[in-house]
Amino acid sequence: MKSKKYKVLHEVAGKPMVEHVLESVKGSGVDQVVTIVGHGAESVKGHLGERSLYSFQEEQLGTAHAVQMAKSHLEDKEGTTIVVCGDTPLITKENIRNIDCASRGC
Repeated sequence: MKSKKYKVLHEVAGKPMVEHVLESVKGSGVDQVVTIVGHGAESVKGHLGERSLYSFQEEQLGTAHAVQMAKSHLEDKEGTTIVVCGDTPLITKENIRNIDCASRGC
């Protein structure tokens, strides 16, 4: 994607991709969201505001590394951690609920 705009802020159906994702995550009943940001961090933080906590990933070394960056926000929590990419605007709250249920053996 050749653009100066951070990828997750590109619009799909009138909203930034990350907005679709956040709506699905929040709509699924998730009570805490941690967004991993790298380059373009201020743009993403400016858009999401206080609806998320943030961790900074200086070097983009993959999804597992990104999850490690969220550790400080998660280490005192119990329950399931669900990893969702900000550029997946078609994920639904039902998808997320199903992932959570499957992880708990429902």
